[in-house]
Amino acid sequence: MTTSTVHKQKSDTAVSSKLDKCVYQIEQQVKFIHLEAEIECLLKQLQNLKKENMGA
Repeated sequence: MTTSTVHKQKSDTAVSSKLDKCVYQIEQQVKFIHLEAEIECLLKQLQNLKKENMGA
């Protein structure tokens, strides 16, 4: 292998690693947003149940 080939492979590996990290971060953000939405939904359901119980 030549020096330029080794350098290119290291560069490609670094880029691939950065892309993997970026995709992982995006996936984590999506999961967080879904959890946040689910929490909001459950909180509204709880508030509605409390209102129903107060009125009964």
